[in-house]
Amino acid sequence: MLSKHSTEGRHQVTLAALDELVPQDHLVRKIDQVMDFDFIYDAVKHTYSLDNGRPSVDPVVLIKMVLIQYLFGIRSMRQTIKEIETNIAYRWFIGYDFSEKVPHFSTFGKNYARRFHDSDLFEQIFYRILREAMNHGLVDPTVAFIDSTHVKANANKKKFDKKTVRVETRSYQNLLEEEINVDREEHGKKPLPPQTKIETKEVKISTTDPESGYYVKDEREKLFAYSFHTASDSRGFILGSLVTGANVHDSRMLEPLMNQLIENVGKPTALAVDAGYKTPPIAKYLIDQEIRPVMPYTRPKTKDGFFKKYEYVYDEYYDQYICPQGEILSYRTTTREGYRQYASNPLKCQNCPVLSQCTQSQQHIKMIHRHIWEDYLEEANHLRHTEENKEMYAKRKETIERVFADAKEKHGMRWTKLRGLKKVSMQAMLTFAAMNLKKLANWTWQEPCPA
Repeated sequence: MLSKHSTEGRHQVTLAALDELVPQDHLVRKIDQVMDFDFIYDAVKHTYSLDNGRPSVDPVVLIKMVLIQYLFGIRSMRQTIKEIETNIAYRWFIGYDFSEKVPHFSTFGKNYARRFHDSDLFEQIFYRILREAMNHGLVDPTVAFIDSTHVKANANKKKFDKKTVRVETRSYQNLLEEEINVDREEHGKKPLPPQTKIETKEVKISTTDPESGYYVKDEREKLFAYSFHTASDSRGFILGSLVTGANVHDSRMLEPLMNQLIENVGKPTALAVDAGYKTPPIAKYLIDQEIRPVMPYTRPKTKDGFFKKYEYVYDEYYDQYICPQGEILSYRTTTREGYRQYASNPLKCQNCPVLSQCTQSQQHIKMIHRHIWEDYLEEANHLRHTEENKEMYAKRKETIERVFADAKEKHGMRWTKLRGLKKVSMQAMLTFAAMNLKKLANWTWQEPCPA
């Protein structure tokens, strides 16, 4: 039977408490049960006057407002305010009644510029939530998973200047140079003089957001972006994050991210990474730190039809390579980049029946390069075949890769509307804090017992 509902209910006056209208299993109720935000008062009190000026907006309300934005993937603070004005659950969460006027959307931005811009407030919030999850026994940092993802910058890709900049020195450069000269002396070579030439490169600098980086990879669209270098545990909790321009390679950020992880969470027993981190210096760093490297198989880069590098056997005792035909490739020198060169005898190679599968050199010389820290990478490759490493690496898709997928799909991290490294870092900390908070709230939620 067709029925029509009366619209008179729009004008009905009902006496009801705000608390009665919020569903018992709503996410904001779960968060309110598990997290006390009063620590924010102590964190920001030095930025407020205690006895002078007009009363401020409650800083806890400000932080809760921005958490609503990142928890529910709302694209802007302007839209967040509109949602809070009409959403009973959001009003309940920030402690506002039906009639209380919600702060203007620019309030958070002004407070950020005047109070929070040069503070570590957002890192404090992130780690406070993470520690709460650790206190509940939900975080398992024994195995860490590290990767990075690119977040599109708020910058026109066609507006840029080309500049020549100095290439930053790698953190391990001094140690590498020392070991290169030790290796050369052991082989009867003179040590290399200190590098005096300053290495430079030409880069594109956005005129809209100079702190972003020009990102080019494979056949994808070229654009300005930021890189979020992030670590998670085996249960998907985010353990730490660093933000850089997208033109900073992943491998350069592993050590500073690990230092952050060790300082704030603790040293993991194993670290799973993708192929971008599979380098001799990183393998050495992890093994020296007594952290088990979990690295993937990487396909040989040799051209089709040629012998692969692994088909040339390294003889550690005599420090030489043996080719598939049983001939010797002897040590020649150690380069400034840290690679030992091993070369074949051209008199033996010129009549070799498989020369065309070995080298295209017109001098009939086969050359193999071996990094002085190659032993560490080989150890990581040996560990790759263990069942323990296979199981840990298989979890990447459900840990760190899932973190990035959820952050982009559900929490608005596919691109940023903010500009500048500090503001984008704030977005990263708040997004990951919201994701940890959501997981913490859902995992600790207990249905209230009926009265």
